[in-house]
Amino acid sequence: MILIYVEEISERLLYTFDFIFKERRIEYRLTNDKHFLETSSLPKFNYSTIDIEHTLYIQPSTLLFDENISVYGIDKGIFEDEECLSFNNKIDPIASIFYVLSRMEEYKSMYVDQHGRFEAKNSVLYRFNWLEKVVCDRWAEAFLRYLLRNRLEIGLPKQIPLVMNPTFDIDETFSYKLKSPLRTWLSTLKDLLTGKKDRLIERQRVLIGKRIDPYDTYDYIKSIVERGFSVNMFWLLGDYAKYDKNISHRSNKHRRIIQDMDKYATIGLHPSYKSNSYEFFLLNEKDRIESILNHPVEHSRQHFLKINIPFTYQILHSMGFKKDYTMGYAEAIGFRAGTARPFRWFDLSKNEMTSFVIQPFAYMDGTLNEYLKLSVDEAKEKIDTLYAEVKEYGGHFSFIWHNSTIGQYGHWKGWREVLEHTLNIENERK
Repeated sequence: MILIYVEEISERLLYTFDFIFKERRIEYRLTNDKHFLETSSLPKFNYSTIDIEHTLYIQPSTLLFDENISVYGIDKGIFEDEECLSFNNKIDPIASIFYVLSRMEEYKSMYVDQHGRFEAKNSVLYRFNWLEKVVCDRWAEAFLRYLLRNRLEIGLPKQIPLVMNPTFDIDETFSYKLKSPLRTWLSTLKDLLTGKKDRLIERQRVLIGKRIDPYDTYDYIKSIVERGFSVNMFWLLGDYAKYDKNISHRSNKHRRIIQDMDKYATIGLHPSYKSNSYEFFLLNEKDRIESILNHPVEHSRQHFLKINIPFTYQILHSMGFKKDYTMGYAEAIGFRAGTARPFRWFDLSKNEMTSFVIQPFAYMDGTLNEYLKLSVDEAKEKIDTLYAEVKEYGGHFSFIWHNSTIGQYGHWKGWREVLEHTLNIENERK
């Protein structure tokens, strides 16, 4: 048990110290009673503007005690040999954790891409070259080292284990099968006009049953589950539109595939592109997947990784979702929230911690191949670096693939090897 003196006990402070101490099984207590602190026999730490004799001390920035989203002069400094943030020239590893974990920088950002997404290049982690580090966990451990180095008997922190978490987005259940006659005809016409003879032949062979649909990789996903991995799948069930092109949710064959995969994986909703702007569509899509599965669906990941903080999370939470897996970037690998651990979302617009859980991911298949243009071997090297970071500091090594990308089809030929490398990474490291 450690006793921490603060001038004010705030929601932000409680949230941050929970992140630092609770999962590492270290008990702490906050007090704003100076006399109680001075007379207590517990190990003591002072996080206030008051200098208390014989008490270990860090002078805080105002960030954890402000009630609004203020403007801070942000730079970097060094704490316990670890780079961290400074706010208005105060180096503060504790406030650094909250700033990154809460995604404070995204609340008032005016810089978004064509899909309305906050971009990695506008983040403080990108600016300081920290994106591929779990900086919040690094700062937490640096703070604990500081306490131990100064002979505070807080007990040794419990190591946070690593959990492997393969996840799959099902944007299009099949490439050719189960499409409506009109869609099939229009796609055939397009291939005729653009001279894509190979696709014409392939479509015909799939439709007459002489070839497996290139996106039909569900047996392979089942085999991953059978190897002992806990798998999440996120199904797109929005109405057909420019960015939402899955098969109709009314197709009985489509529904049976979803029901079958529910026996193997945890099925979540992949809310459609347009649902991020219109709550009506999100509610409809949640009703659809729950009617197919006949049980509540509590997990989600946004199509195109579209998050508008805080509104996306507020809406998901209000509709009964309990956990979201969207926290990462399309164009960059790494740790958008500075951690690989699942953590409770702090709603800065209300200045309160919620029960809604965020599960970050470390990389997406399309980021490696399509955005970064890496080779298979280069992708493996990047994954090794990310894995080593999570292995050292703990958390869920979560990553995104698609049923379409593991089918060895088109420019994804050979990329299943990258997924296999990820799944076998611990054995390959030995």
